[in-house]
Formats: sequence, structure tokens, C-alpha cells
Amino acid sequence: MHVLGAMSSTAVRPASPLRRIRDQMTPAVAILFMIAAGLASVRTSWAASDQEEGTHLPVPRFVSLKSDHVNVRGGPNKDHDVAWVYTRPGLPVEITAEFENWRRIRDHDGTEGWVYHSLLSGKRTAYVDKSKRQNDPLPVYETSDENSAVRAMLEPGVLGAVKRCDGRWCHFVGQGFDGWIEQHHLWGVYPNEKIE
Repeated sequence: MHVLGAMSSTAVRPASPLRRIRDQMTPAVAILFMIAAGLASVRTSWAASDQEEGTHLPVPRFVSLKSDHVNVRGGPNKDHDVAWVYTRPGLPVEITAEFENWRRIRDHDGTEGWVYHSLLSGKRTAYVDKSKRQNDPLPVYETSDENSAVRAMLEPGVLGAVKRCDGRWCHFVGQGFDGWIEQHHLWGVYPNEKIE
């Protein structure tokens, strides 16, 4: 029976450029070519599955800005206008949602927008938050004990790196200070969060 559109096994097909290249390759080169093609398809499928599945990290979570120029958009793609630009690396932000390679972030002031994932870092930073008495400086201690020596007094808004937290105290380091501060005085870590 003859099927329309199908070629019989005796039909002569014109050789495609790839077929000509394949026919002229040595077996070793052909094997390397097939391995490279296979790896390329695996990489593509991994990238696609990463975009579809997200990071599987908890949301919300704190991260920091990696770059000194971070465009924040109204939605999770480049078709959305840039709403504003952060110009200081290391600022703590909270990821509140993920969509493919985009992260919705919230800053210290509560403003939200979308940022491309590669502009964010897992490095933990924090701001000194306002004390109960508003703008009073807060102590940074030598150890995680309020009876230890005070190493610095920090005003609200001071930025630093969070090296470690035990759920009550954080080792907090920045320009001109290195010590321990009570965790509830920082914006960039959750209450009772432990960071190693």
C-alpha cells in the first residue's frame, strides 16, 4: 500500500548539509559531536525546568542587592517600565514572590517591585531599625551579652553585614563597628531566625 507523503525506503533524498558533514566525519569526531549535542539539550532542559519550578527556597526570605544599579520594575519581565533604580549594593530586601527568573522584593520602607534574580545576593545584610524611643542610638556589644562592653552606638538606618544570628543576638559588622546587637533591632533578619 502506498501512503501519500511518505518516502519509500528506496527513495533518494537530497543530502542535507548536516548529513554531508556527518558522512565525512571520523567515528571519534562523530561521537564528540553527538555528546556535545546531547549536553546542549540537557542544559536547555535544566534551564527550562529551573524557570518553571523556581528556586524551591522559602518565600518570604531576606537577600541583598548585588549591584550598584538595580532596576526595579512594575512586573516580572522587561516589558514593564522601570519604576525606580537602587544605586547602593548590599541593601537588604525581602523576596515576597518568585516568577521564573524574577523576584518581587520589598524594601525597608515597604515598597515592592520586581527585580531580575541575578541582581540579588544571598549575602545577608541588615539595617539598624528604630528603637522604641525612635532615633536613639543602639548599642553593639563585644559579646552576645548586654553586660559585656559596648563597642559602638549605632543610629537607625546604619547598614551592616550579618555574620551570624542565634535567634536573639546577631554578629553585626560594618564600617567602624564589629560586635553583637539584639536581633529585634535589625531589619533584614526575622525574629528568632538562626543564621550560621
